[in-house]
Amino acid sequence: MKFNLMILTADPSFAVKSQLAGIDRIFYDLEYINKRERQAGRNTVVSDNKVDGIPSVKKVLASADLLVRVNPIHQYSCTEIDQSIENGADILMLPMVIDSSDVRSFVNMVAGRAKTCIMIETPQAMTRIDSILEVEGIDELFFGLNDLHIGLGLKFMFETLSGGLIEYMAQKCKMKGMSFGFGGIARIGDGILPADNILGEHIRLGSSSVILSRTFKDEIVQDGEIILSREVKKVREKIAEIETWSQEQFEINRRQVVMAVKKITNS
Repeated sequence: MKFNLMILTADPSFAVKSQLAGIDRIFYDLEYINKRERQAGRNTVVSDNKVDGIPSVKKVLASADLLVRVNPIHQYSCTEIDQSIENGADILMLPMVIDSSDVRSFVNMVAGRAKTCIMIETPQAMTRIDSILEVEGIDELFFGLNDLHIGLGLKFMFETLSGGLIEYMAQKCKMKGMSFGFGGIARIGDGILPADNILGEHIRLGSSSVILSRTFKDEIVQDGEIILSREVKKVREKIAEIETWSQEQFEINRRQVVMAVKKITNS
């Protein structure tokens, strides 16, 4: 199964570099509705991108797909979705889903013109995942750990991973044959919870996508090599290594994640 690496950008020049580095999906973000209020005081980015900026990114892409995250279902969703598709979106992502009616409305508005990705990032959507998975026309799910942990009142977004909630939803997806991804990773060797451990859980659970964090956007050149290319290569090599792990190694890694998250939340 292909494992998709995604990176957020609205900059065509960086999109080109990302594609050359081997990133599979360029993530163009339109979401802004209620996001600033939900994530107040947190080190997150609220988009100020516009639909009319999509073509400048799309036209530079040859091998990478363009994923556009639209806003949650709202009064002008149909127009936003139509314009995103007309401007070149290959995949449309719907955030902040509450129930299957949100998903059904979205799928009907997309009407097969692009692939659909549904974000499960509210406690309501997690609770109602069975009915959401029954909706025809979904191509994949993505578990948004940041908003999900906020909605659940948790201290750290990876508590949803260490506490078994992501595994619970992953099993639901696997039973339905539904592709899914979750969360983000820093560069290999970086992060308060090492990216290596997180990738181990991705492979164990059967995930097929992850977002690369802002740490991958460092433009410094070392020994004539752009860091982005080098760091993406490290991720690919780590995934290839993890895919050879035994069940025992996966279980050791899972326990390491649990212990690391516990340490972080206790501090």
